[in-house]
Amino acid sequence: MKSSRFSGSRLLDNDTVAAWFFLTPALIFLGLFVLWPIAYLFYLSFTAGSFTSAGTHWVGLKNYLRLLFTSDFWQVIFNTAYFTIATVLPSLVIPLALAVLLNQTLALRGLLRSAYFLPSIISLVAAGLGFRWLFQNNGPVNGLLDAIGIEPIPWLGSTIWAMPVLILLSIWKQLGFNLVVFLAGLQTIPSSRYEAAELDGANAWQQFWHITLPGLQPTIVFAFVTTMIFTLRSFEQVYVITGGGPLNSTNLLVYYIYQEAFGQFDFGYAAAAATVLLAVTLVLVYLQLQTWGEESKKL
Repeated sequence: MKSSRFSGSRLLDNDTVAAWFFLTPALIFLGLFVLWPIAYLFYLSFTAGSFTSAGTHWVGLKNYLRLLFTSDFWQVIFNTAYFTIATVLPSLVIPLALAVLLNQTLALRGLLRSAYFLPSIISLVAAGLGFRWLFQNNGPVNGLLDAIGIEPIPWLGSTIWAMPVLILLSIWKQLGFNLVVFLAGLQTIPSSRYEAAELDGANAWQQFWHITLPGLQPTIVFAFVTTMIFTLRSFEQVYVITGGGPLNSTNLLVYYIYQEAFGQFDFGYAAAAATVLLAVTLVLVYLQLQTWGEESKKL
C-alpha cells in the first residue's frame, strides 16, 4: 500500500504536473504532424483508389506484391543504392580531411569555414539549375573539355553520365555542413592528447588514426546519419536536372513515389513505396547506431 501511495504521489507532484503541462503542446504537435501522418501512410499502403468521390478501398498486400514484381521499382532501388553509396562516402571522407587541415590553419579557419559552408545554405533548386546549365551540351564544362582537346560528353542525355552529375551536386551541397560538424567535433578533443603523442614519437597519421578518429566517433555517427537521410530523401536534384531520365537511369525512390502519387494518382502504391523507404531508413539508422555503440563500448 505504501508503494502505491508513493507512486501515486509521484505522478501528481508539482514537478511532474509541470513537466506534463510543458510537454503537452510538443506531444500534440508531434502526434498531429509526425505520428498521425506515418500511421495514415501505413494504412493508405493497403488501399487503392483516389481521394475523389469514388474514394479508396482495402486491397491488403496487393500494393506490396506489385512492388516486388515491378521491374521499374527494382531499377529505382538500384539507382537509389548507387546514388546513396556514391554520395555518402565522399561526403564524409572529404569534409573530414578538410576539417583536419583547417583545424591546423588558425589564421584562415573562419573565412574558409564560411566559404565551404556557403553551398549548404543555397537552395537545391537554384543549385540544380546551375548544375544543369554547367553540364548541358553547350555548357561551360563541355566548352572546357573541347578547349583541352577532349570530345564533349552528353552529360544529361547519357545513362552513364547523368547520375554522376546528381552525385556531384549532392556531395557539393552536403560538404560544407559536414565540414562544420567535424570542425566542431575536433574542438572537443583535448590538445594534451596530441602533445603526449608527439612526445612519444607518433607521426601525423598515427595521431589521426589513434586520437582523432576515436575522438570523433559520436560526430561521425551524427554526420553519417544526417547525410544518409539527406541522400535517401533526394528529390530536387532529379526533378530539376534530369526528371528521372534518360531511360529511368536517374529515377530515385522519392521521385518515383512522387510520380506514382501525383503523376499516376496511384496513392496506395505510392504509399507502399514510401513505407518501404521509411523502413529502410529506420533500419539503416538503427544498425549504424548499434554498430557504433558497440564499438564505443570496446574503446
